[in-house]
Amino acid sequence: MTNAESLPSRYRVGSVARALRILDLVAEGPSEGLTLSEVARSLGVSKSATYALVRTLVDSDFLRTVDPGPHYLLGMALVRLGDDATRSVPLGQICEPVLNEMVRDTGLTCRAAVVADGYPVFVGRVHGQGAIRFNTPLGIRELPHATSAGKAILAMLSSDAVERVLADSGMPTRTSRTITAADDLARDLEMTRRRGYAIDDEEDAEGVFCIGAPFFDHGGRVAGALSATGIKLDLPAHRIEELGRRVRSGADQVTALIGGVIPTVEEDH
Repeated sequence: MTNAESLPSRYRVGSVARALRILDLVAEGPSEGLTLSEVARSLGVSKSATYALVRTLVDSDFLRTVDPGPHYLLGMALVRLGDDATRSVPLGQICEPVLNEMVRDTGLTCRAAVVADGYPVFVGRVHGQGAIRFNTPLGIRELPHATSAGKAILAMLSSDAVERVLADSGMPTRTSRTITAADDLARDLEMTRRRGYAIDDEEDAEGVFCIGAPFFDHGGRVAGALSATGIKLDLPAHRIEELGRRVRSGADQVTALIGGVIPTVEEDH
């Protein structure tokens, strides 16, 4: 990180210097992250002032939150590769070769998303073959309950965290196939955990299917998801399984690239 304390005082912007100090504190902190109180205490400023800075960093994906706590960890805008703490690369750039391979193998449009307060936010995309383009803008939150990336992320969160995300999103209906009941979604998430990938079967858009799988950070926490999207056809079960395994393999590649650890799936979520 840049050492803002070394800059001449006439050039320093206090809020920027404190934001950079927060990133240093989190980067040097424990693997489970720092709480707001811990960050505020280290900065020597109020919790309310610290919260404003932390929220700005979270919204910009320089920090991200994990439960319980919440605790704050470096966001995917500052992915640190392996043990080399001097190299920080945007996640979209890290994922691009993996997405290219997935497109080559599947012919589908493939995307990469990071977690933002339990929602998927897509940061990378490679179009599949053919004339159809899925031009959903990058950088915006998508629905967690109706998208394959969203469900892949939710499946790796605690039950309490899932409840909070769904209370915030409201589980709106997108199509006639959207899952809008919490119990039905819980069963879908359990299937996702068992398979290792999630399926959006025309749940977010009519005529469109999507398969997503999670990737993980160095603490084994879900950090985002990869997905593959195409026009819905009468796909046989074995083809869906093939696509699911391929997307899951791509997600595992990203986990390895960012120095992450694939956790052992627990029954109690």
